[in-house]
Amino acid sequence: MSSGSRGREGRINMEALTIPPEHGKSWYLALMAPNVKGPQYAWLDPSRLYCNQQAFMDCVEDLLQPFQNDTIDIIAGIDAMGFILGAAIANRLGKGFMTIRKEGHSCVETKGKAYSDYTGRQKLLEMRTDVVKTGLRILLVDQWIETGGTMEAAIALIEGQGGTIAGIAAICIEETKGGKRIKAKYKCSTCVPEHLQPQFNNKYLETFKAFETKNTVLKNKSE
Repeated sequence: MSSGSRGREGRINMEALTIPPEHGKSWYLALMAPNVKGPQYAWLDPSRLYCNQQAFMDCVEDLLQPFQNDTIDIIAGIDAMGFILGAAIANRLGKGFMTIRKEGHSCVETKGKAYSDYTGRQKLLEMRTDVVKTGLRILLVDQWIETGGTMEAAIALIEGQGGTIAGIAAICIEETKGGKRIKAKYKCSTCVPEHLQPQFNNKYLETFKAFETKNTVLKNKSE
């Protein structure tokens, strides 16, 4: 990458609401901000790109591209960030949207599936029992797949009620054991180009350098 292109990416990073005049596929990934709060949080903030209308629209379109000719009956999104992308995708396709929730939030009959999330904590995922029927084709959406535990629990809930996974969509599927299992078994869509996947696997993006520069400038001004 040339120093000039790195500079352009830096400006994209710093201006969350700006749409660059020249932008290629997955340009919006440069909008995502790094973790500054420590290891108890995810390593980056994908939701920053949702603040940019064009970035959000392009993200949704990219995720849907592999499923253009597929039959999809309903969209399901995983609590909580999968609700954002899932609902946007459902609206774009003109389909219904079903929530798959964390334990304790549903007041109707549900079935649950235990799982371990990306932090290693044991949790329970729940899905209502009055929507999914045998043969229903479901596009399952989450914001991110790291270890794959949450997604695999959601898949088990859907398939346990006879539903069919029409596909899985997430901004990124990291190449962990769980991520690889999911990609090997199901049709998946992500926003990450192949040449950038190693950066995501290593949990550090080159575009983070622009944020580091900004933080240094702000720190120096405060001293």
